[in-house]
Amino acid sequence: MDWKVLLTIFGLMFVAELGDKSQVATLLFAADKEVNRWLVFVVASLALVAATGIGVLAGSALSHWFNPKLLGIVAGSGFIVIGVLTLIRGLYS
Repeated sequence: MDWKVLLTIFGLMFVAELGDKSQVATLLFAADKEVNRWLVFVVASLALVAATGIGVLAGSALSHWFNPKLLGIVAGSGFIVIGVLTLIRGLYS
């Protein structure tokens, strides 16, 4: 097992998931006193696993047609554009 890859993926995904919409939604479900917290944990975890599985399958399929380095550049550029647009929107709202 490549521990460097494992820790890199875990760290990146952990930081990316902190404070996102899915975490806030999970927090709201867990705050409901009539809902079992373990049920919220299990179902939210399964949803995250399913969404991640779709991402892995899509990435694997795309890598057959496109160079993975190109995919990284396109994805990174997309994140930068979204970040810049978010900053601009924040400045003018």
